[in-house]
Amino acid sequence: MASSSPRQPAPEVVALFGPTASGKTAVAEHLIAPLDARPISADSAALYAGLPVLTAAPPYPTDLVGIVPLSDRVSVGDYQRLAHTAIDCAIAEGKRALVIGGTGLYLRAALSDLALAPPPPPGERERWEAVYRELGPEGAHALLAERDPSAAARVHANDRKRIVRALELTAAQSSLAPARDDLWGGEFRRPTLLVAVDLPLEVLDRRIEARTAALAANGAAAEARRAWAGPLSATAAKVLGLEAFATLPEDDAIAAVAAATKRLARYQRKWLRRLPGVVTLDGDRPAEEIADEIVALERSGQRVPRH
Repeated sequence: MASSSPRQPAPEVVALFGPTASGKTAVAEHLIAPLDARPISADSAALYAGLPVLTAAPPYPTDLVGIVPLSDRVSVGDYQRLAHTAIDCAIAEGKRALVIGGTGLYLRAALSDLALAPPPPPGERERWEAVYRELGPEGAHALLAERDPSAAARVHANDRKRIVRALELTAAQSSLAPARDDLWGGEFRRPTLLVAVDLPLEVLDRRIEARTAALAANGAAAEARRAWAGPLSATAAKVLGLEAFATLPEDDAIAAVAAATKRLARYQRKWLRRLPGVVTLDGDRPAEEIADEIVALERSGQRVPRH
């Protein structure tokens, strides 16, 4: 008689990824009870307090939502420490950690032990921003090519943000192009079932348009203006929709935010294709049906990477 393959360890973590407006929040709500799970956000914007409308905060208690003042800057490393603590606490309580996110790097940081470069010391980013402005895109890219040819090969001269970050890293004796790519090669910290929901672009675009209109109807402009008037860190100021709803007429803001969200969704779908071991499900279905399929996957003991 043929021997059966050994059963994979039961997942301690169920991670749910998907582009903005794919329905992750609704699916996750239907997973909490059957998985006896503790929800944990992997969304860079959701960390900030005072923006429940703009960040579409979940209607159920979720760790790492609304916990950081808008005046504070948050790095991926900061988030990773918070996420690992939340996941470990959930498991220590005998629950599954249900990690929900649309920020691909934050999701990987939550699930893995990424070796992340520290944030720059005070004033360092401003210094390299000034260098980029002085030299221009081509000159700054040429400087990076002198200092770190591998990093320069990865980034376009017009990508100001990544050029500046790459130059910061060279000054810290690090690189945007490390010799070993932990982002995609590292194992999960704990046995994890990684699931993504995805939809055809035309369906996703319609959902994004409806969601943006709903943000406006629910008071996004007033919320954004209050936040914009107070102290904002560089990372908080980049929350999608914050500047637009705070500074533009509402109709213009809706159009701008919908367009930016569509671009973000396409970027998130690229992350989805690169996530290791992901099980991708059709998201154009009722949330309950998708959740039932995830529960069945979790109980099958299959497709769960070993610790």
